Amino acid sequence: MRYFVTGASGFIGKRLVRQLLQRRGSEIHFLIRESSRAKLDALLAFWGKGARRVHPVIGDLALPKLGLSPAAIRGLGRIDHFVHLAALYDLTADPAAQLRANAEGTRHAVQLANALKAGCFQHVSSIAAAGLYEGVFREDMFAEAEHLEHPYFSTKHEAERIVRTECAGAWRIYRPGIVVGDSTTGEMDKVDGLYYFFKPIQRLRRMLPAWVPLVGIEGGRINVVPVDFVVRAIDHLAHAKGLDGQALHIVDPEPYRVGDILNLVARAAHAPQFTLRFNAAWLGLVPAVLRNALLLLPPVRRAYEALLDDLGVPADVLQFINYPTRFDCRTASARLGAAGIECPRLEDYADRLWDYWERHLDPALHVDRSLPGRIAGQVVLITGGSSGIGLAAAIKVAQAGATTIIVGRDAARLDAARATIEAACAPDVPHGEVLVHAADLSRTEDADRLVAWVIAEFGGVDVLVNNAGRSIRRSIEASYDRFHDYERTMQINYFGALRVTTGLLPRMVARRRGHVINISSIGVLTNAPRFAAYVASKAALDAWTRCAASEFLDCGVSFTTINMPLVRTPMIAPTKLYDSVPTLSPAQAADMVVEAIVDRPVRVATRLGTFGQLVHALAPRLAQVIMNTAFRMFPDSTGTRSAASGDEPRPTADQLAVANMMRGIHF
Repeated sequence: MRYFVTGASGFIGKRLVRQLLQRRGSEIHFLIRESSRAKLDALLAFWGKGARRVHPVIGDLALPKLGLSPAAIRGLGRIDHFVHLAALYDLTADPAAQLRANAEGTRHAVQLANALKAGCFQHVSSIAAAGLYEGVFREDMFAEAEHLEHPYFSTKHEAERIVRTECAGAWRIYRPGIVVGDSTTGEMDKVDGLYYFFKPIQRLRRMLPAWVPLVGIEGGRINVVPVDFVVRAIDHLAHAKGLDGQALHIVDPEPYRVGDILNLVARAAHAPQFTLRFNAAWLGLVPAVLRNALLLLPPVRRAYEALLDDLGVPADVLQFINYPTRFDCRTASARLGAAGIECPRLEDYADRLWDYWERHLDPALHVDRSLPGRIAGQVVLITGGSSGIGLAAAIKVAQAGATTIIVGRDAARLDAARATIEAACAPDVPHGEVLVHAADLSRTEDADRLVAWVIAEFGGVDVLVNNAGRSIRRSIEASYDRFHDYERTMQINYFGALRVTTGLLPRMVARRRGHVINISSIGVLTNAPRFAAYVASKAALDAWTRCAASEFLDCGVSFTTINMPLVRTPMIAPTKLYDSVPTLSPAQAADMVVEAIVDRPVRVATRLGTFGQLVHALAPRLAQVIMNTAFRMFPDSTGTRSAASGDEPRPTADQLAVANMMRGIHF
């Protein structure tokens, strides 16, 4: 058998060529552009030993007869099967580009097949040719397609019409479902279709434990097929007798609903499941005129676009949520079933799709996520940098090549911290300069002096880490006569951070770049008792940060809140109870700061912190019962107990159990 194949370098095409090479005596000519010659070696290696029977033909889909000269056409000789796979599958592609590739490209392929007097024109189309047909679309249906407004749908439909009306010889059309990776290896070539939902699921996994039930959507039935099934099916159907002049559906006879697909992927990712699902068809009750009118409002449109951009989901993909079309495939299934070719079930290979995506296709893999890539050569200011979290973060920042400024109250401790940072930087590896500035940020004049010095020396900063703070572990009952506790924590944790931030913000706005990172507490999310003064000051900073982030979103300035869990620093040393409970090390806390610098998220928090916030939102009384029980289990620190006269008692087994179960929460 002699074949001519377009799209042989594509995801389906190169696998189909490899499949065809298994047929005895097969000889394959394939179209390749002059500019794509560099791909030849990789293709030949992929095809292996059979590659000696594969011959490249230089041409172009955009040209009549694919750009082949009369001499080149004569040189091809007899072609038994002309297999046309070349197309543009990208829902977000320019409509003109889709028209050129999918419709005009097919016309040019048909012209060449006619000139070659090829035995059979094998056209690989798509279920998109049916448009958004309401109901069951049979294999013998074509003109019945409806809702072809999207350029991908309309161009795939037009391509089929060209084959049906302009092909001089025999033809067959194949309509695969939404093609995903290989069911045995998970291999896929790009993020498309179903894969757009992988990133949001990955983010859910990072935010919440797998056992947390979520609310999701039910949606329509989406026909997903793995590439290996599509290749085997086309190969078999192309050589079966009696199928000329027919369209054949290469689909899953029992497609899954959108909600089921998302749950299968979430299970493969070890992410939370969408236990309760609502029917997305309810969204159709909102008149299209009203939906379109809402999207014309600038705030609604910006919010909608920002949400989709944040999730990495193109707007065009959302139309498949309520996909209305089912595909009858009795002719194809009968032929394939007789040959033992069946569509694998998604639950049997979803884990392979996920694993391959996360290892090879996750967009985050192709972004420089290193700390040096983000801040090398920039100016980073860290308050509270002489010890604990600030010092650990400063070491990482300086090692990454940033000019690092650390601020603290004690000049001697700052000098010691600078020596520690410089010692941690390898002498033979370039690192950033380390500078120190003594200031008590609870004093307005010191904060102003710091800002003036930074602007005079550096013109501003690129990253500001508001880490300096004060914590007081004392119940409200023990604080009736200690109003100054609230004033002291508010002065440094809130007003001090604001004084520095508002002093440096104008320069960030003027340069249209900058990042403010505020070290908050897990207690803000869990409403930790015994820390009312501390949590209130951090909550005030959180609220201000949210307001500022909204105001400066379009000015190039980012804000991140880190709801830090309990960290073993000098701040918690006076509370001997914490010697026996699990805490983060300063280095682990610094990793959270690094995550904030690199990714610039709105919030960095532990799963327990996020879950605590969720419980307080959904069942506030239950959350209060849990926190009150924990509050009563743990005593106040020695200095706040009226009867205290010695060391704090060692924690009991019950206290240790609760502390380990609620790791990182302040008690």
